[in-house]
Amino acid sequence: MSIFEYNGSALVAMVGKNCFAIASDRRLGVQLQTIATDFQRIYKIHDKLFIGLSGLATDAQTLYQRLVFRHKLYQLREERDMKPETFASLVSAILYEKRFGPYFCQPVIAGLGEGDKPFICTMDSIGAKELAKDFVVAGTASESLYGACEAMFKPDMEPEELFETISQALLSSVDRDCLSGWGGHVYVVTPTEVTERILKGRMD
Repeated sequence: MSIFEYNGSALVAMVGKNCFAIASDRRLGVQLQTIATDFQRIYKIHDKLFIGLSGLATDAQTLYQRLVFRHKLYQLREERDMKPETFASLVSAILYEKRFGPYFCQPVIAGLGEGDKPFICTMDSIGAKELAKDFVVAGTASESLYGACEAMFKPDMEPEELFETISQALLSSVDRDCLSGWGGHVYVVTPTEVTERILKGRMD
């Protein structure tokens, strides 16, 4: 078993019309044993920027603390919030400087940039970015998430339809992966509000 699969995870971010959604499962496991069913994988950096960290849970929490520290320094120096593109470069640089003993995380970054244009990207554990215009996935359920998102995604969805689409994609995908699941956690972010919802899924 790969170290990335040790705790199990499922992450997906999807773009809508001037909005985006980011969703994760809620299971924390040690291989096939479930430890917690309310684990948080998606973290808020500021009101229009979120990061999801799949992979090894301990590394995810450590990396998140480093990112919050760096973002607060940026806010003090620049007196503004970081743009999603800048933040993605920061995450990439932090991961790459540890490339010989990496954080075992695969981040998914989603935010609203200039003119409320949605930005999503993912990267591997050493910071190689993969940008997308529609959706990005990460975690142990990534293969089934690709299939579900390819089938369900359509461009320029309104926030409510986007929530429905990402939720159905997540729930149907984690049922195909025994290391992730146990409900879902969805954020839908528009220029004016952030909606957070908890999904009930199969509890097995």
